[in-house]
Amino acid sequence: MQSLLESLYYGHLVPEEQLVPKDPMYRKKGRELSEKIEAWKLKLSSDEFAELEALLDLQQQIQSMEMTSAFTYGFKLGAVMIIEIHLDHGVGNISKHDDEY
Repeated sequence: MQSLLESLYYGHLVPEEQLVPKDPMYRKKGRELSEKIEAWKLKLSSDEFAELEALLDLQQQIQSMEMTSAFTYGFKLGAVMIIEIHLDHGVGNISKHDDEY
């Protein structure tokens, strides 16, 4: 079994491909979106629907950029917290400091 670091290096660590939200509304909203897109496909001409699809693709690209930024920031924030905890307490002193609170 590869370590996480090796998996990352070889490109096997792709969280977005592994993660499906557990919120029960996720699949319902996905079906609702598909149904609404199909309804618009029937209402619009093929050129108009192509424009709508291009607009939806653009929105998805923007959303992906926002999610990437949020993930990156959260990951860095978590790493900084771990460093801060380690520098402040040291691994051996964690339980001693917990008693102070």
